Amino acid sequence: MAFYVYLLRCSDGSYYVGHTDDIETRMAQHQSAAVRSYTSTRLPVELLKSESFVTREEALTAEQQLKGWSRKKKEAWLAGDFEELRRLGKKTFN
Repeated sequence: MAFYVYLLRCSDGSYYVGHTDDIETRMAQHQSAAVRSYTSTRLPVELLKSESFVTREEALTAEQQLKGWSRKKKEAWLAGDFEELRRLGKKTFN
C-alpha cells in the first residue's frame, strides 16, 4: 500500500494540501463535497501534484511540511525547481 501527499488548486486560486492512502477516492470526495472541508466551498478543485510514500507517517510529515511553505515555495515544488526550493530555504522532503 502506498500513501500520498497531494496539492490541489481550488476554484478561488487557493491551494489545499492533504494526504491519503487512496488518491482516486479522496479526489472524488473533494469534487463531490462529500466531506466538509476547506475545499467543499471552493469547487471545483484540480489535482496539481501528488507524491507517494511508503508509510502514512512519511506522507503526514510531508503534508505538514508543505502546509508550512509559502505559496512561492509550493509553486517551486510543483515546477520541480529544486534550486528555487533551496533558495527559498527550509529543507525539502525529497
